[in-house]
Amino acid sequence: MTLLAFGINHTTAPLALRERVAFAPENLQGAMQEACAHAGLTEVAILSTCNRTEIYAASESDATAIQQWLVDHTAIEAADLANSYYCYQDHEAVRHMMKVAGGLDSLVLGEPQILGQMKSAFAVAKEAGTLGAELHATFQQVFNIAKRVRTETAIGENPVSVAYAAVSLAQQIFSNLKQDTALLIGAGETIELVARHLAEQGIKHIIVANRTLDRAQRLAREFNGEAILLADIPEQLHRADIVISSTASQLPLLGKGAVESALKKRKHKPMFMLDIAVPRDIEEQVGELDDVYLYTVDDLHAVIDENKKSRVAAADQAEEIINEGVELFLRHQRALSAVETVKAYRNKAEQMRDLELQKALRSLQTGVNPEQVLQQFARNLTNKLIHSPTAVLKEASASSRHHVIQVAQELFELSVNPAADISSDASEQ
Repeated sequence: MTLLAFGINHTTAPLALRERVAFAPENLQGAMQEACAHAGLTEVAILSTCNRTEIYAASESDATAIQQWLVDHTAIEAADLANSYYCYQDHEAVRHMMKVAGGLDSLVLGEPQILGQMKSAFAVAKEAGTLGAELHATFQQVFNIAKRVRTETAIGENPVSVAYAAVSLAQQIFSNLKQDTALLIGAGETIELVARHLAEQGIKHIIVANRTLDRAQRLAREFNGEAILLADIPEQLHRADIVISSTASQLPLLGKGAVESALKKRKHKPMFMLDIAVPRDIEEQVGELDDVYLYTVDDLHAVIDENKKSRVAAADQAEEIINEGVELFLRHQRALSAVETVKAYRNKAEQMRDLELQKALRSLQTGVNPEQVLQQFARNLTNKLIHSPTAVLKEASASSRHHVIQVAQELFELSVNPAADISSDASEQ
């Protein structure tokens, strides 16, 4: 059985191609069951995110069957997939899965969401009935290593996205966001991410200001906030402890006068202001005001660049943990390969035991002395157990296969004196 990790991601395929290979959550179970039926896969799980689609499978064949099934199942062309996919086998597949789960293969190094997405893929495969013993054990090992990466390194501690860095910077000014109100100016992707991070930190209230009220209302509704128009900002600004702005405006939206008025209403309670926009939404002179902490996108980039360096250092530590995890996986696989041999050896020994035990019991029934019966039973069983190994060792010695003798010494925990062997051989001759 071969373990496979087959996929495309943000480094191998553009968004237009990844879109065609993405699986909607409601279609995942059916897709995995179809893959087992038509691609000859014994076990399968599918991870599908905005940055990657990966198929983890246990199969008797190679990646060709998965490649053909994916072409048949999706709207992708065979040539496009051939130029974009990667496929890892066995321990390299496990290594790749560990890197993905640990955030080492993400667009944003160390991002934490991917581990939850992999756990979801595992759960869906289990529910679909396409998760067997091999993939189950593999996922458990992957999750254990990913947990170690998270807890034993600093790979996820420092923000490396503008939105996350913005919220982290706000927390340096206001340690407890649960008592604060945030005014978010704009309703684009960055502001949406900022809102999400603020909500995760338990922000008390979010106000979204946008040029069009409809878009502001949609975003505010998601976070139980309120929506206002850009024109309403001067009247509402005093309510905001945190102001984060990111619009496409070519002119500043907030001037020094409006902020001064807001500060008076706030009785000079401090305000944190972050201008992510280029060109800037907040006049530079606002930073001259007391009780205002004004930062720009350049301030964030300095934080992000420094944090990227720390994550790269943490990634080196994570690689060491992953190497340990792969070695544990290989040891487990090698141990499994001995299971059938151990079973056969045990069965053979038990058959010998049962046969000699029956002989001993018959002797006891005929009145033979019990002590004599036990001694004979022990001799017979010992002779039968050592007969085959002894014959193999003698043949190995005669044919100079010394490694067999060394393995036997290790296997039976024998401490052998070479000089004694020579003397014994001489006396036998």
